[in-house]
Amino acid sequence: MRLIVARCEVTYTGRLTAVLPEALRLLMLKADGSVMVHADTGGFKPQNWMTPPTVIEESDDHIVVRKFAGKTEDRLDIRIAEVISDVTHDMGEAAELEKDGVEKHLQEALADAPHWCGEGFRLVRREWPTDIGPVDLMCRDEDDGWIAVEIKRIGTIDAVEQLTRYLDRIRQDPAMNDVRGVLAAQVVKPQARVLAEARGIDWVEVDLAVVRGDREPDLTLFT
Repeated sequence: MRLIVARCEVTYTGRLTAVLPEALRLLMLKADGSVMVHADTGGFKPQNWMTPPTVIEESDDHIVVRKFAGKTEDRLDIRIAEVISDVTHDMGEAAELEKDGVEKHLQEALADAPHWCGEGFRLVRREWPTDIGPVDLMCRDEDDGWIAVEIKRIGTIDAVEQLTRYLDRIRQDPAMNDVRGVLAAQVVKPQARVLAEARGIDWVEVDLAVVRGDREPDLTLFT
C-alpha cells in the first residue's frame, strides 16, 4: 500500500465533474487498484475514490487514475504541488475478516438448525461463494427453492443492501433466478424491516440461546 501526503488538487470527470481545490491531503493507493483521497476532516469517508480495476499513470507532478465503465471513462486527475511524504508498505497476504463472536456463533448454530430461518429450510452450504463475497447460508425450502440467508447480530439497512447485492449476483445464474433472501439477526432495526419487505426479502429475529436449546423459543417470521 502506498500512502502519499501531498498538497494537491483533484479533479474527477465521468458521470459528472467535481474539483477538490488544492489542499493537503492523504492519497491511498492500494495494490488491488483502489485509490482514495482523504482529508483531515469529514470522518472516515474519502473525499473522492476510485474502485478497481483501474489504470494508474504517473508523472513528476501528476497522478491520473482511469476506470473504464462501458463506453465511458471515470478519471481522477491529481495535480501535485508538493509532496510531504511518500511511503510504500508491504502489507503481506491479507487475512480474511473474522466475524463478530456472536455473529459467528449464530451462523454456526443456524447452519445446524436452518429451520429457525424458515419452515422446512435445509442447509446446502455455508459461505456460498459469489464474486462479491460469500453468502452466510445457502438453503433450500420445502418446495426445493433456493434461499440465501444473511446472518447479522443486528440487522440494519446496510445488511439489507448487502443481501440485495448477493441476490442480484446469484440470480444471474438461470438455474437460480428465483432465489429468495432471508435476513436473520438477533435484532432487526425497524428501517431494515421496511426496506426488506419492500424488496421482497424476509427477515427473522433469532436468539442464540433459543437456537442452542438453552431456553424456550420466541421467534416470529415476517414476510
